[in-house]
Amino acid sequence: MLDPATALFVEGVEPRPTVYVGPRLTISKTIDIQAAMAVLGQVAERLGWTVELEPEDERLARLKHGLRTVSIKLASSRAAIAPDGWTLLQQTRAQFGIDAVRGVGLDHVVFTSPFDWGHPFDWGHPFDWGHPFDWGHPSGGDSSSPIASYAVAGSGGRQPIAYVGPRPRRCSDDELTTRRPVVAILDTGCGEHEWLDDVVTTDIDLDGVQIGYHAPGTDPEILGDLTGPLDGVIDPMSGHGTFIAGLVHQACPDAEIVSWRIMPSVGPIVESDWVTALSQIAELVRRGRAGEPGGKLIDVLSLSIGYYHETPEDMLFDPTLYDILRDISLQGTLVVCSVGNDATARPNFPAAFAPWSDGNGPIQAEADCPPIVSVGALNPNGKTDAMFSNAGPWVRAYVPGAAVMSTFPTTFQGGRQSLARTKAFGRPRDTIDPDDFRGGFGVWSGTSFSAPLMAGRLARRLQDDLGDGDDLTTAIDRAWTAVQARTGIKP
Repeated sequence: MLDPATALFVEGVEPRPTVYVGPRLTISKTIDIQAAMAVLGQVAERLGWTVELEPEDERLARLKHGLRTVSIKLASSRAAIAPDGWTLLQQTRAQFGIDAVRGVGLDHVVFTSPFDWGHPFDWGHPFDWGHPFDWGHPSGGDSSSPIASYAVAGSGGRQPIAYVGPRPRRCSDDELTTRRPVVAILDTGCGEHEWLDDVVTTDIDLDGVQIGYHAPGTDPEILGDLTGPLDGVIDPMSGHGTFIAGLVHQACPDAEIVSWRIMPSVGPIVESDWVTALSQIAELVRRGRAGEPGGKLIDVLSLSIGYYHETPEDMLFDPTLYDILRDISLQGTLVVCSVGNDATARPNFPAAFAPWSDGNGPIQAEADCPPIVSVGALNPNGKTDAMFSNAGPWVRAYVPGAAVMSTFPTTFQGGRQSLARTKAFGRPRDTIDPDDFRGGFGVWSGTSFSAPLMAGRLARRLQDDLGDGDDLTTAIDRAWTAVQARTGIKP
């Protein structure tokens, strides 16, 4: 963790808390990598370290975007402090100037939703509160009983429910007069569910190279309990992607949903892995819009993931993340991001790349580029903001995200048990099993769920105009029309 109280300062760079991989830096492919390595190497030598540019991920070799990773190690003949990316970056800025390493950054730890109480709120068991690192998110927020109430089953926490209504009505291909809108999700994947089995595609790749992860033995949507004690309890993030897919399907039943798995069952991931997947998706979308082989048109990309940058006011972002999302947007694809669950006004990225309502954000709206849409959470009344939702001028839309109902993998039956069980008149009787989701539905809370709900609503708005064609100009105009109708953001 980067702690501003002890972090190395450089004039013009005021750090804020974040989490990163210690002995590593990243370098954007868009800058002069060798020049950056040269100055980093000189500074590393003075600190008793060496730097090594790691081999490029083969998935990025022919792509425009991506990050190269740099490992920092102790020099074999020196005794020195432990290698640290922030120290090396700051010392290099001090000695060679900020511009010498613009495009060099930390390899951030990225949270599916940065709420360190087990997002999306998994506090049901008396042993879930006991570890000293469970409450320490770098946003600096303190624990709050009103916010924590959303973690409790019955108040918005994850729990099974019985849904007795009809399934969303999906038109057959023959009934449709336009193509289906395509909504893409980058999350924990998607499990089995009768609503989704013929709706969600999980195997789209780029030139035969997989995007994200596919190994069934590590799939959070197949095996709910993958880590931790051998107690069978469903992991905090298991079911997350299936729940998100169900929300998109409810909001736009006719949508085709593409789901990629990038998150593990407990989260988080490192930024470089996330950027790799986004770089592949950007190329997939570019080809799709250009009509080239191996492409895929995507109308909306839903991201329930983010992190707090250590120097947002100084515009020292690694340029890669925004450049990728902007390239995706320039193809007429709407990018929708959750804003986080820390009840803070601190900008969370990539959601904070949305055009701020006060005009003071790092990114301004462009007429030829649909904006990133940042989405906060409403309570079930649809009138008030959820207490956990991040807020500020960078949050541009609010939709329900507390105690929402959606789909769970029907294979999930966790290790927790009913409080009581018996038989009467030859029939089994028991209280509600808190992690038996074989009925296929549950309730959960988090801005992670506001983003896909908005994504589905935007797709439904786009659907009415898909018959106008898929050329680039039409796609961008169509995207802006949908954004203005749903959020009020204007170019």
